[in-house]
Amino acid sequence: MRITIHAGVANGQKIKLKGHGTPGVNGGPAGDLLITFIIEDDPVFKRVGDDLYATANLDLYTAVLGGETTIDTLDGKIKLKVAPETQNGAKIRLKGKGFPVYRQEGQHGDLYLTWNIQLPKNLTEQQKELFRQLSQS
Repeated sequence: MRITIHAGVANGQKIKLKGHGTPGVNGGPAGDLLITFIIEDDPVFKRVGDDLYATANLDLYTAVLGGETTIDTLDGKIKLKVAPETQNGAKIRLKGKGFPVYRQEGQHGDLYLTWNIQLPKNLTEQQKELFRQLSQS
């Protein structure tokens, strides 16, 4: 049997297919087939309703000065503008970039992104000195 599963189905959601279950007793009508969906957690996105939550790494220089970065969404990669002086843990909302809404074609929840600022590693002595000068300002 082939069935169509609509986008946006939720973990634990059940659908009923009338008349596709076990044949009835003494030639009676067939029962209903109940299907329960089990959806594994995604390693990148956490789903809450139709909204998605994710964390994206951002280098220190882009966080301080602003610029652009590329992030992953369910639809693929997109470029985002980053405001200057973006703080670690800051959250942004990407409207319509979340999970598809069940049985509402073309509608999506939102993607909430939390910035994780990555500090530079293996700095040269010159770079460390520049940071020292900045710290004294």
